[in-house]
Amino acid sequence: MEMKIGVAGAGAVGSFFGGLLAANNNDVTFLARGDHYHALKESGLTIIKGEEKIAVTGHFTTDILDLADSDIVLFCVKAIDTIEMANKLAAILNKEAKILTMQNGVDNEEYLIKIFGENRVLSAATYVQAAIDTPGTVRQSSSFYLMVGELAQSAKASCEMIVQLFSNASIDARHAENILETKWSKFLWNITFNPLTAITGAKVGEILDNQQLKKTAEEICKEAVMVANCKGIKVDIEKAMNKIFSRAEFARTHQTSMLQDRLKGKRMEVESMCGYLVKQANEMNLATPVVHTIYSILKFIDDNQEKKDELYANNL
Repeated sequence: MEMKIGVAGAGAVGSFFGGLLAANNNDVTFLARGDHYHALKESGLTIIKGEEKIAVTGHFTTDILDLADSDIVLFCVKAIDTIEMANKLAAILNKEAKILTMQNGVDNEEYLIKIFGENRVLSAATYVQAAIDTPGTVRQSSSFYLMVGELAQSAKASCEMIVQLFSNASIDARHAENILETKWSKFLWNITFNPLTAITGAKVGEILDNQQLKKTAEEICKEAVMVANCKGIKVDIEKAMNKIFSRAEFARTHQTSMLQDRLKGKRMEVESMCGYLVKQANEMNLATPVVHTIYSILKFIDDNQEKKDELYANNL
């Protein structure tokens, strides 16, 4: 049976994975916006994957109603837009449609379950270095893969079907027995490097090579592991740090998603990345001074950006 796939949030990640599915003759509708949408509508999507260039045709739209008949929605919006987008989708999707969150962070699942129910929500940890090179063009470098898992045992068959769908499109997709632990593993990498790169403008390699920044990154990682363990996510601090900093060596030239957002003048995922950790630590009476400091700086930067956006909108 042919599946209709919707991409809610056709940024770098949504365009890349949705584009590979579309290139494999799947019916994919991309919900996009801004200059990226206009380029997609005019010339289609171009994926540059290593030395390979893939031209993708599909349905590119700004109208959420065009996703109404989707069997699966790749949920790829920024965390700050999760609740708004989820509520809009809930109003138009059929009750059997599945939602696959491919977002950063470990809190989006909680919001999506409240809106769609545990049986309809699946989660993916995305391991990919992808960015919008120019509007309409996504560039991906290095290897990539997906870990996909269900949040309710009753959704396991649906999850396995989606893993196969990705695999058929030559996407390395694997089933995760405990997707929340997997997402926390990725979150620990993100929280270690994303906030610092956004504040400093440094690439991952520059943090590794700077003694003070690397020390700060290590302290952030330790505090995040402490919160994870107190939430029942079993993490060995020594093994986790070895893995996180070893992986970072392969991403030295990478601009994190949070840094990309700041450079483009977009609001960052401050609450989902740092705010969530601070909130959880406060609820459990845990001291996370480094994360708290990083959070306060990023929130100040983000709030100022929001004020600039409001002023710009009011002057239009």
